[in-house]
Amino acid sequence: MSSNAQLQPAAAATLAQWHALMQNNDLRSLPELLHPQAVFRSPMAHKPYAGAPVVSLILNTVSKVFVDFAYHRELASADGLNVVLEFSAKVGERELKGIDMIRFDETGKIVDFEVMVRPMSGLQALGEEMGRRLAPFLAAAKA
Repeated sequence: MSSNAQLQPAAAATLAQWHALMQNNDLRSLPELLHPQAVFRSPMAHKPYAGAPVVSLILNTVSKVFVDFAYHRELASADGLNVVLEFSAKVGERELKGIDMIRFDETGKIVDFEVMVRPMSGLQALGEEMGRRLAPFLAAAKA
């Protein structure tokens, strides 16, 4: 990863749309940015969640769980199809930092969205709240 690497134009356009959705705290049009077989890799779950509807549900939910969410740094890969976004947020009283690692296909669709979060207390608070909101749906989706 290099800070002077540039995303490919289609990926850069999708990333700009992602930032706009997050800024407006309205992810209703997120499915348009996702590849149908997009995968979400949770900081809590061992197995990834597959399929644009599930990825969209998870990201829509986490956007409601996070308070004071902000992106700080952005690093692109040399091939222009991957970006790492550093963020901070609160879940309840817990502050956390994390990164979103997003991989795009050549058309700019998001194919892989992986999240890492620290510290453990922030991750636990996030996991508990997401579990409360999504447990019934995710159990059905995994079956």
